[in-house]
Amino acid sequence: MQRTLFLSRETRPAGRPRRRRPAPGRPRFLAVLGAVVAGAALLTAALLLLLGGAGSTGGATGTGTATGGSTTSARDVDQVVGQLVSVFENGTPEIQYAYVEDLDDGRGYTAGRAGFCTACGDLLTVVDRYTAQVPDNALAGYVPTLTGLAASFGDSTADLDGFEEAWRSAADDPVFRQVQDQVTDELYVAPARELAEANGVRSALGLAALVDTAVQHGTQDGPDGLPDLVRRTNADMGGSPADDVDETEWLRDFLDIRRTVLENPSSSATSEVWSESVGRVDALDALLAAGNLDLATPFTVDPWGDPQTIG
Repeated sequence: MQRTLFLSRETRPAGRPRRRRPAPGRPRFLAVLGAVVAGAALLTAALLLLLGGAGSTGGATGTGTATGGSTTSARDVDQVVGQLVSVFENGTPEIQYAYVEDLDDGRGYTAGRAGFCTACGDLLTVVDRYTAQVPDNALAGYVPTLTGLAASFGDSTADLDGFEEAWRSAADDPVFRQVQDQVTDELYVAPARELAEANGVRSALGLAALVDTAVQHGTQDGPDGLPDLVRRTNADMGGSPADDVDETEWLRDFLDIRRTVLENPSSSATSEVWSESVGRVDALDALLAAGNLDLATPFTVDPWGDPQTIG
């Protein structure tokens, strides 16, 4: 098997809380579209109520609660999970393909929808994949430097002059956005989904919890990685939902273990920054407490003191 260059999150240089930037202003046409969609949703809800078939989940708003919306359909789950992770990553449910920044966190540039890093290898995977499809692109010239940085886990940006502008320019290309989606799915979403299926985690919220953990902690074996957290939860609960353990209780224990890991990681180098990121666990825990296992939309999450509504 060919060994990949990208590191799991737990073995990369010192961890970090994910970006918490203010949400950018939305284009006017999206606001109009939102109003149309909201009106259609209200009409549908009213008809369902008249027919006696309403299936919405009510509740007060909070750090992660439903606000009385419709049940999320299977085809929408991936979109809602992606928006939820985007709130944790970038402070907005709008997927941030063009985001790029040197956070001075030992990982070089952090960029794109899943926080791909120049020191970690996953960013190289994105640029390699994009260049294979669009050879003449603004990022292609950086491939040799990115390859060296990924191989050495180097965080230097000294040889990446103009990289930020090139990344933002590439993000205008639908092919580049699609590549980001594909790499995010392959490295983080698909492994999380496999673990969910293997352990009998069926709910949309359960999948979201595992995907978000994969993005932040990594999916490879090792201390504090997603597989390790699942194993610890199964040991603590005497099994998984696949063994008829109640899924809500299993998820509650999983989130408790993840919070403990963030507050006390196996590497002391990550302790300060990881402890600052427990807000994402609190938001997931609040959704669980509200009983929103289906991620019925709309719901509001508030991991960083700036409430964001999804759906």
